[in-house]
Amino acid sequence: MGNFRQKLREAGCTELKINTRSSSTSEKRTLKKARKSEVNFMPDFPEGKTKHSLDEERTAMLTEMKKRKVDWKQIQAMMTSTFSLRRKEIVEDEPLVADIKQRWPALFSERQIEAEFARLTTVDLKGCLFAGLDKYLQRFIDIYRAKPGVVELKKLLTTLESDCSNQWKRTIVLMGLPHYLKEVPSNFYKKVQATVAEEDMTRGMTVGILVVADGDDTVGFAVVIKEEIILPSLSDFPTAVALLMGLFYALNIDYPKDIRYTFEVIQKVLMDIGGGHCTALVHGLRNRLLRKTL
Repeated sequence: MGNFRQKLREAGCTELKINTRSSSTSEKRTLKKARKSEVNFMPDFPEGKTKHSLDEERTAMLTEMKKRKVDWKQIQAMMTSTFSLRRKEIVEDEPLVADIKQRWPALFSERQIEAEFARLTTVDLKGCLFAGLDKYLQRFIDIYRAKPGVVELKKLLTTLESDCSNQWKRTIVLMGLPHYLKEVPSNFYKKVQATVAEEDMTRGMTVGILVVADGDDTVGFAVVIKEEIILPSLSDFPTAVALLMGLFYALNIDYPKDIRYTFEVIQKVLMDIGGGHCTALVHGLRNRLLRKTL
């Protein structure tokens, strides 16, 4: 296999060039490597396509996105065709999120985040997260109840008395993760009032989810990256989490260190992506979920 990879590298396979472990090259390799789950991390250009021709498609897509009525079927085809160019720019150039948004505005739509995640991993973004949540829903609630000393977990569980719907249970499980894992919940989600100015809502947020309220009532959710609202007006918290996970992959962003265990549980336990290698903390939680008794 090593010889085969070497031949592919010499033939110009982009992904192998980026992920090589060789120290013989003069260029220092600081690029973030692919996660084990990213099966199409850095594809080569399609046969018969060049950087110039793909950039022309990107320009045509910009024009289409400015129309009042966007042809999403055409956008889907263009996004699929230009996938290799987009990955090359994002992985090699490591541009700012604002620059990516300017060059690839379609990537920041809900449907294209899901599509990009599927291109990278061949996995259904929302489907795998929601299936994992439903699989472990009651076990998580039982585990949370077994830690009565965590005040915020107790408060979350108390809300089940007034709303015991499946959707709210999903929300409780996700919101409870940083409390259970002893991380800072505000690094994952932040509750704000709708009357607060946007810059105040997002101040200090590297990545995360805004829970927007009007008084005591929650009116919406938004995904934030680099203190900027990327996806506003989302319907529910689990959907916001799924789309945030999709953006981590699409924009080639590492999980923030101060909340990494929460996202590791979401990826490796709930979504069952790359779960073969876990940190000890996450591995211990997964074992508890699989036990018949606490």
